[in-house]
Amino acid sequence: MIISIASGKGGTGKTTVATNLAASVNGPVQVLDCDVEEPNAHLFLRPNFKNRQTVLTPVPDIDLDKCDGCKKCMDICRFRAITVIGDTVLTFPELCHSCGGCTAVCPQGAIAETGRELGILETGSVNGIEFVHGRMRVGEAMAPPLIRRVRDCTWSEGLTLIDAPPGTSCPVIAAMKDTDFVLLVTEPTPFGLHDLKLAVEAVKILKIPMGLVINRADMGDEKVNAYAQSEGVPILMTIPFDRQIAESYSRGELFARTLPEWKARFQALFDDIALLAEKEGNEK
Repeated sequence: MIISIASGKGGTGKTTVATNLAASVNGPVQVLDCDVEEPNAHLFLRPNFKNRQTVLTPVPDIDLDKCDGCKKCMDICRFRAITVIGDTVLTFPELCHSCGGCTAVCPQGAIAETGRELGILETGSVNGIEFVHGRMRVGEAMAPPLIRRVRDCTWSEGLTLIDAPPGTSCPVIAAMKDTDFVLLVTEPTPFGLHDLKLAVEAVKILKIPMGLVINRADMGDEKVNAYAQSEGVPILMTIPFDRQIAESYSRGELFARTLPEWKARFQALFDDIALLAEKEGNEK
């Protein structure tokens, strides 16, 4: 089973839910931190990193001696990563989406591919939890290629929890796509509700079953609850605005460990997710 923990906006407690859930389920679990622009799940799980590798993405390298200036490479590129001006071909690696189209259409075979650094991929483990995350290179604009490399590390069997980036843009879709369940985390505020609506619509497009966790549930209003009910999104857990939980978080600790009653609640959360995912699978 692959569960993606996502949110329409940052700061709702998505990583808190993902890491506490990972520490609470029985049996081995894998955590993929796909928030590659600002990964922080490792601060709470504290894995021992064993491997570190640089991640490259292919970008075009033009051989001007072979190029006849036909502009087919420029015409096929929808991201304007190649421009032909007279006898000069300019490439903009930061705009390239590594689709390989320019290489395929070049009649002169003048385009090869070279690597551009996206960031790093680190893997490790702690207390039966296998951990993988990516860290984007400073100045890099496109997160999805690195997220896909993190996703490539998904176990073929067992439980995988994906800590998705916040928002509803391309990085989030790359993290949520082809998962069995999306657990949305929100807060009962106007901003939380606004961005929750965007996230719910995105998950509907992907046709993935979903449920909701409301964090700091007792500090806002009931509009999130009403929206979830109207959309048929089950509320699987509410987390109060609690001083003990906040203190655990500030120390970089998992409150499922410091407050034992919460471990049982996260175990129940996983059981509910498994039932909903199985029900959805049977209906399909």
